[in-house]
Amino acid sequence: MLLAVDIGNTRSKAAVFKDSRSLERLVFPKNELRQNLLAILAATPEITDIILSSVGHESIDFPLPSGVKVHAISHQSRFPFENLYETPHTLGIDRMVLAAGATLRFPGVNRLVIDAGTCITYDFVDAHDRYHGGAISPGIRLRYEALHNYTAKLPLLQAEMPQGFIGHSTAGSIHAGVVCGVLNEIDGFIEQYSKSAENFIIILTGGDADFLANRLKNTIFANPNFLLESMERIFIQNTK
Repeated sequence: MLLAVDIGNTRSKAAVFKDSRSLERLVFPKNELRQNLLAILAATPEITDIILSSVGHESIDFPLPSGVKVHAISHQSRFPFENLYETPHTLGIDRMVLAAGATLRFPGVNRLVIDAGTCITYDFVDAHDRYHGGAISPGIRLRYEALHNYTAKLPLLQAEMPQGFIGHSTAGSIHAGVVCGVLNEIDGFIEQYSKSAENFIIILTGGDADFLANRLKNTIFANPNFLLESMERIFIQNTK
């Protein structure tokens, strides 16, 4: 059995896989990695391998049960696409994993992966399995926090779907500005990519995927767990 672990900017996510089927998924603060991983391994002693992805430099630096191997994804790992990024050493591991997952899951088409998490990232892999790059912008929570932290009086609000694009109160205006702004940004990027590429699939993932999916104009494949599933696909490809 395989344990996939993704250490993000604010949270860590984990999933247990058996025969390419996800048995369990967990989300926890990144500073609670040790106790959660040890608890998973104790509850599921059949796990023999851990595949690890981290946006920073975090690693599993504590003792694990005997026989459990850690496979950390790095820039030196084997990926199923040609990387055309001008600065490949600065490309986030999470973006590379998502691009790899899109390549393996949807062969022979152009793919745009949108990861709506702490940041919103856009990654484009063409039908010939060439990774071109994309874009990075602040995520929903960062936008709410920026309005609160860099103004004198605007409150810090929790994400909420606005009734429309016109806010009739300060809170309503913040929700309209943040959420409608994100929706228009994503739809705008999709429109631009669609003009330059045919036979196109759009994958929406990340912590805010479910929150956004039904309000986007474009048809998308929404899967909040696509990164963990992509890690499992990379493990299978690299160990065959």
